Amino acid sequence: MAGGRRAVRRPGEAGGDNVPVPEEDVWDLVVPLKPLTVAKSRLRGAAAAGVVVRPPLALAFAQDTVAAALACPAVAGVTVVTDDPLAAPELAALGARVFPDAPGGGLNAALTHGARLVRAERPGASVAALNADLPALRPAELARALSVAGRARRAFVADAAGLGTTLLTASRGTDLSPAFEGPSRARHLASGAREIRLPDIDSLRRDVDTPADLRIALSLGVGPHTTTATTGIFAKGGAFAEHPE
Repeated sequence: MAGGRRAVRRPGEAGGDNVPVPEEDVWDLVVPLKPLTVAKSRLRGAAAAGVVVRPPLALAFAQDTVAAALACPAVAGVTVVTDDPLAAPELAALGARVFPDAPGGGLNAALTHGARLVRAERPGASVAALNADLPALRPAELARALSVAGRARRAFVADAAGLGTTLLTASRGTDLSPAFEGPSRARHLASGAREIRLPDIDSLRRDVDTPADLRIALSLGVGPHTTTATTGIFAKGGAFAEHPE
C-alpha cells in the first residue's frame, strides 16, 4: 500500500481552506485500473508512425482523474486498485493509496475489494467508485454530483452515451454493489440506485474509450498529463483510428 489519506477542507467559507468538511459530507473514492498494456484497446496510434499510444494515454487519463478527484473538497481520499507496476507509483505520488488487485476477478471484484479496504479502516465511510478514464474531470463538477449522491443510499452518474456508468456511490452503511461494464446504467437503475441527473457535469460523464471520445474530452479541456501525452503523440505524427475491442 502506498499513499495516504489527506485532510479534507471546504474552500469558499470563512477561513477558506482551513475549514474542515463535515465527516458525513466526504467520500472515499475507489478507482480501478487495468494493467496499462491491456487498457484502452479501442485506442491506438498509427502503426506507420511507430507511436505506442494506449499505455501512455491510459496512465495519463488515470493521473488526471486521480488528481482532479483529490482536488475535490468532498473527497477524503482516493484508493486505486491496480496490478500495474508503472501506474502504481505514479498514482501514489499524486496522493492516492494504491493496492494490488488481489481478487483478480475483473472490474466489479476490484471495486468491491477497494470498498472493503476503505471500510476496514473507516467503517462508517461513504464510498464511491470512479472510472479511471475521465481526463477532463473538474473537481467542482464531481463535488456537485457527490452532494446530490449524499441524499440517497446508492446513486450513480451515467456516461455521456447514456449506457454506462462513470460514478457509483454508496452512503454509510450501504454496500457499493457495483455492476459496471457494458450497459451498466440499466443494471444500476434496476438495482435500486438513484440516477443523478445534473446539468453541467459533462467532465464527469465524458469517459474516454474511443478516438471520438478523446477528441470531445480534449475540447472540454483535459488535465496536464493527458495534455502532455496527446501533444507528444501528435508531435510524432500519431493518428487515431477506431479499433474494435
